[in-house]
Amino acid sequence: MSKKEVEFSNRDRFIELGLMIASLRKMQGMSQEKLAEKAKISRSHLSSIEAPNIVRPFSLEVLYNIADALGVRAGDLLNATLPPTK
Repeated sequence: MSKKEVEFSNRDRFIELGLMIASLRKMQGMSQEKLAEKAKISRSHLSSIEAPNIVRPFSLEVLYNIADALGVRAGDLLNATLPPTK
């Protein structure tokens, strides 16, 4: 079984995207279970996308499904930046 390796240069991008998804989900008061259901993916898949210590590449289709479920544009997820932590 071969796992897809993420280019090192894209590692931080996947992590930031996962954190953005988690942040928007929490701001909307949505559980991982609910977002995963709306995005047509498993909760464990969503959990691995959101986890900052796991780099989980995922398809554009999943990105679009998550964006739709959150009520945002996929491009906005990619372009958004998290506020700095204090």
